[in-house]
Amino acid sequence: MITKVSHTSLFVSDQDKAYDFYVNKLGFKVHTDQKMDNGFRWLTITPPEQPDLEIALLAPLAPGAMGYDEETKTALKGDHHGWGWELV
Repeated sequence: MITKVSHTSLFVSDQDKAYDFYVNKLGFKVHTDQKMDNGFRWLTITPPEQPDLEIALLAPLAPGAMGYDEETKTALKGDHHGWGWELV
């Protein structure tokens, strides 16, 4: 049984804008903000009332590098119960 979540990830199109929104507007705390030698930025934040939950704000590594394969896209196409999202 799962009793606690300690880490999760959010993919964002712009880490600087995400940083500004979560930290400066919502009051999240920066846990880690480290740029690697290859340019990858490891940026994690924590909610102010839940410092043991670390949220990684991740940018896609390269255009087209992330996404569903064609079989998964086909399986997921449909109404999606009115959720209003689409596969890319």
